[in-house]
Amino acid sequence: MSAVLTADVLVVGSGAGGAPTAALLAEAGLDVLVVEEGPDVRQGEVVPFSLDQMDRQYRAGGVTAAIGRPSIAYTEACCAGGGTEINSGLYRRPPEDVLTRWRDDHHIEQFDTADIYTICDELERELSVQTLPGDPIAASAALQHGAQRLGWAADEIPRWMAYEHGSQGTPAARRLSMTETYLPRALRAGARLLTGNRVQRLERVGDRAVSARLIDRSGNRSTVHFADVIVCGGAIQTPALLQRSGWRHRIGTSLAVHPTVKLAARFDHEMNVPDDVPVHQVKEFAPDLSFGGSASSPGLIALSLSDAWPRFGPAIEQWKQIAVYYAAITSEGRGRVISVPGVPDPLVTYHLTRRDRDLLGQGLARLALVMLEAGAREVFPSYRGAPVVTGRGDLAALRGTFRASSASVMTVHLCSTVPMGGDPGRSATDSFGRLLGTANVYVNDASLLPDAPGVNPQASIMAVALRNARHFLAGGRGDH
Repeated sequence: MSAVLTADVLVVGSGAGGAPTAALLAEAGLDVLVVEEGPDVRQGEVVPFSLDQMDRQYRAGGVTAAIGRPSIAYTEACCAGGGTEINSGLYRRPPEDVLTRWRDDHHIEQFDTADIYTICDELERELSVQTLPGDPIAASAALQHGAQRLGWAADEIPRWMAYEHGSQGTPAARRLSMTETYLPRALRAGARLLTGNRVQRLERVGDRAVSARLIDRSGNRSTVHFADVIVCGGAIQTPALLQRSGWRHRIGTSLAVHPTVKLAARFDHEMNVPDDVPVHQVKEFAPDLSFGGSASSPGLIALSLSDAWPRFGPAIEQWKQIAVYYAAITSEGRGRVISVPGVPDPLVTYHLTRRDRDLLGQGLARLALVMLEAGAREVFPSYRGAPVVTGRGDLAALRGTFRASSASVMTVHLCSTVPMGGDPGRSATDSFGRLLGTANVYVNDASLLPDAPGVNPQASIMAVALRNARHFLAGGRGDH
């Protein structure tokens, strides 16, 4: 016999959207049940950016891709705390021009920039957003140095971190992710967290969802009855669940991402820090193009070299001198998320425009130039047929041989699959995340963002989630 659970509000997902939503609703006295498909893995149980972490906290071990020319590899968290547990904690407020564009182009009500920034102030206090108390890692300093030599704008990106002095007097960092902040707040206020359970479908009666079908990893089934449901499964899983439940209007048709291409740079001294990433980014060409540093464990360095392994492979023996960097673009292209009956995960596609493909090539060449100016001895671009870049004279060969279809394009930022707004022709929800045509189904995660913001979207996701949760509590709920 399957178990039967009840709640005032079912929150599906526990990441940057779900955890703040659950905390505010539980603190307001509602009976909140948070259902998370992945396991509860706390900080310290796995090494950051390791294969063990990928196995335990990523969906499909981190190996998923949007089909296209080229295919774009993407990563999804599948664990308590969602993407905040597996990323580097870098924090960027949504730019003012982005908030203005979202409000005006998508007719979003009560979306004043000053109000959003007031919420960002709150987030920054709660998450202890700050810059490093000491020197950055060598890979970060190199990126900053290369940009300075070129006269390009670069700065340190703050992170949600708590810093304490370690045994050797160096700062010890603790990432203030959702399992360290908003999820504990929700649980202290009486919310319940059910991990290891996938929501297969929401059952409907008229314009209302009334229950959810769950299945755990052992095949055990249960049902949750609720008054309201808030779906926060991320930009891939949220539209997939809504489609499986019978909703289709503007759902999954406008996926927006920040495509990236990478390179590995070898210096003449040790650079590698396997469990951390650079905190500096180059924003000279933002919002179209930005540069930053990636995780650089030996396995990820080998992956970066793999597109031209016969030429690049021997460099892996010097992995301690190598760091991986990326060039990210704000894409004009869009993708789709399509739930396929009988298949657990949806089909994802993405189309890069000609401008996108050209910009990726320009970005990779400019990033290689930054590395040379930073003192790199060899630069290994991640695409098939790439040359080893050892000086400025090799950059023309890079630009001449680069093809996006030959590159390892990837993304970690996925947005916009259930966009919010006041125009039913462009939006899937109203201005506060209530799914159009429903009385009690809400979305409150990256899916709502009208497009990719050109910066790390986590701050945007959390700020919008807190805004919408407060509107829900202030009487914005459907009739009961």
